[in-house]
Amino acid sequence: MTDPTPLTDAVRALARASRIVERASDGLSFADYRVLAAISTGEERASRLADRLAVGKPAISATVDSLARRGLILRGAVEGDARGTSLALSEEGAELFARMEARMTRQLELLAARTDDPAGVVRSLAALGDAVEQAVQERRQKADA
Repeated sequence: MTDPTPLTDAVRALARASRIVERASDGLSFADYRVLAAISTGEERASRLADRLAVGKPAISATVDSLARRGLILRGAVEGDARGTSLALSEEGAELFARMEARMTRQLELLAARTDDPAGVVRSLAALGDAVEQAVQERRQKADA
């Protein structure tokens, strides 16, 4: 068996860190978090969530159904689209999301503080997030072409 490369080490670290951060999420999964985060930033159409989050529509439907049953999101009609559904955070959902994100942020801050360059780690992860968003947008553009 070969020794892991720095890139393999990074993947493994990201996987382990994501689990630590997820444990601080008030009992919600990362899937729940991703949907709540997308809705909180203005993605209100259920049909666009799967695309934005790069997951299948059945997975998004199940997560949206679960969050709605728990009263964390509200569904509404989309004017001019009989089949469309708009989504918004309920008051309880917004409060839980804010609390959850604060706890997760704190966990990441504590992990980053254990490195030689905490600010650099945070900047790198933010840049990785930007790269993910760019890749998703490019994939959407290719699919639309």
